[in-house]
Order: sequence, then structure tokens, then C-alpha cells
Amino acid sequence: MFHIWDPVQGLGSMEYVGLENITFALEDPLMWTSLHNTIWLAVASGVPQHLVAIPLAYLINEYLGKYRDVAMGAYFVPYITSTVAISIMFTTLFSTDYGAVNAALQSLASWEPLSLVLPAENIDWLGQSETVKPVLAFVVFWRYVGFNTILYVAALQSIPKDLYEAARIDGAKEFKIFWFITLPQLKPMMYFGVILSLIGGLQLFEEPFIITGGRGGPEYSGMTTAMYMYRTAFEFNDYGLASAISWLLFLVIAVLTWLTNRAFKPKGGMA
Repeated sequence: MFHIWDPVQGLGSMEYVGLENITFALEDPLMWTSLHNTIWLAVASGVPQHLVAIPLAYLINEYLGKYRDVAMGAYFVPYITSTVAISIMFTTLFSTDYGAVNAALQSLASWEPLSLVLPAENIDWLGQSETVKPVLAFVVFWRYVGFNTILYVAALQSIPKDLYEAARIDGAKEFKIFWFITLPQLKPMMYFGVILSLIGGLQLFEEPFIITGGRGGPEYSGMTTAMYMYRTAFEFNDYGLASAISWLLFLVIAVLTWLTNRAFKPKGGMA
């Protein structure tokens, strides 16, 4: 972090420069673009994961019975599937000319009530700065929502059944049971899941790297900080600057993790 170093020239080429690498990174517009993209993707993919995973886990746990394990296994498959395979699959699905997404939109657009709101031409999903980030966020959401669902199902199974039985005897409806019993009991797992999503989102690399061809897409709209760090180190051979970027990313993760901890901290209690 405090040196300029070209690894091709060996350790003897290291030159101490103090805080110049950090200063350069903070003044580099691309650094701030990548950080903005990273936080945007972390929020846009992470928040929906939990908003969908919690009620989905509740439905699986309460109503699927003996089919619960089958459903959990199905939702867990995207998480254990190769990132490369998933990225290639979605690159094909969102292809401009031959993708299934555009084909589906064109089929729906032929229906008169939807023809006024759906585009008449194919959308270049991965060739426009306005659409690259939503596509990446959807891919990340699709891959990890099942993982969070499994976490919440496990947490639901640890909640004492007596609480539900007492609530139903008192005449509580299902929504009130979910809101006043299930959600408070899930808070520790929610904290754990949100922290994992936050850290994973801020370290996002594989999906945007493969889907955008390693370049970050048009106007760098899909470049994350991890991608920027990778290119700095392995394409431009500036390991000192890449190290400075990694430490700045660490500080961002640490601050946001601390803020998340504060948000989940019980009022008047310990974290």
C-alpha cells in the first residue's frame, strides 16, 4: 500500500511512496464510480433477497410439510452452481437478438393491452449503462435468495411451537402471528443474513466480471470495486495501488458492518 511495485521487475523495484497510492485512489473518478456501483448492487440485490426469503421460508416451513426438504434443495441449487455457468446462462438469456427475455417481452408486446408499455424493439440489456446494473442485481438476487431462504427456514424451526399455539388459541390471525411472533424471533438470523449479504455484495466480482467481459460494461456501469482492484493489479501491474484500493474497500465494509450492527442493536441493550 505504501509502495510502487511492478512484480515483473522483482522485489528490488519496490519504491516507498507513503500515502500517494491512497491519495491517487481517492482522487480517481473510476474508484468512486466502482464504489457507487458496488454499493448500488449490494443494496439492489441484497434487500430484495431478504424481503423475499423471509416470507418464502415461512410458507415452506408452515405449509409444505413432507415436501419441505425438496423445496429447500431446489432453492439451494443456484447457490452451489458454478458462477461461470450461471453468468453464461444469464448472458444468453439477456442477449439482444436471441435472448429468451427479449423474446418473452416481444410476445407480450403483441398483446394489445401491453403494447403501450412494453418496448417494440429488443432491448440491449448488456450494452446500455441504464440496464447493466439491474441485470447484474437480478443475477445476484436469483443466486443467493435460496441460500437466505435456507437460513430462515432453519431459524423458523428453532422457534418454540408453544408460542404459535398460544397465539392461535387467543384468536390471532396468521398475519399477526407472522408479524408479532415470527419476525421478532428471526431477528438474530436476520442480522446474520444481512451481514453476509452486505459483505458478499461489497466483494462482488465473479458475476459482473464474466457478464461484462471483464471490462465493466458501457461507461463502467457494471464495474465493481473488486473488479477495479483486479484490473489495477493484474492488467496494469500496479500492486501498490491495488493494495491501497483493497484497504479502502475494507474500511467501507467495516463502516457499513458497524452501521448494520447499530441498526440491529436492541434499544437499551448490548449489541
